[in-house]
Amino acid sequence: MFTRQKPPPSLRLVVIAPDLSGVDASDAAALALIERSRQLRIGLLESGFNLIATLPADTFLTERLAQLQPDVIIVDAESDARDSLEHVVMATREARRPIVLFTNDDDTSHVKDALAAGVSAYIVAGLEPTRIRPILDLAMARFEHEQGLRRELADAKGELQDRKTIDRAKAMLMQRQGLSEPLAYDKLRKAAMDKGLRMGEVAQRLLDAADLLG
Repeated sequence: MFTRQKPPPSLRLVVIAPDLSGVDASDAAALALIERSRQLRIGLLESGFNLIATLPADTFLTERLAQLQPDVIIVDAESDARDSLEHVVMATREARRPIVLFTNDDDTSHVKDALAAGVSAYIVAGLEPTRIRPILDLAMARFEHEQGLRRELADAKGELQDRKTIDRAKAMLMQRQGLSEPLAYDKLRKAAMDKGLRMGEVAQRLLDAADLLG
């Protein structure tokens, strides 16, 4: 028997699902999608997650996600998940969040495309309640790992840019004030310490001021 285990109460989920309100009652494929979406929502609730909304993947998605501020986005997609996924990825471009895609599409090329686009977990069928929590836990862990890698890359790029800027500022001080390289570096470092700024920031301000003064 399934034992409900509640995740942290602050975890807010949004489900992005196709609009099936006007489907033909005799359409077996559409009815199967409706049942799968229902089972997904039931599974999320039984797992103790805070399901705050179910939204269509339309042009208003960015605005709605900005208003709701979910912690995790679940995409319940049809076989052709490309359109829905593109909407979700675009809507979360400025505020990245874990994205979990539930679909019946097992095409490996689509799996690779989805993961490259930013999907944290790609799940083909199988919506048993006991699977949902581990899937979301894994998606959260993968997302945090990727965010950490992005931060490290951004920091490395920032440090490289700072070094280039400092070198330019040093060269300018050496040329205009006749300083040696160590003295030019010490001058930048002291200015950074006095102002409570990074050396790269001080160097950039110095270069900007020099440009203004010609």
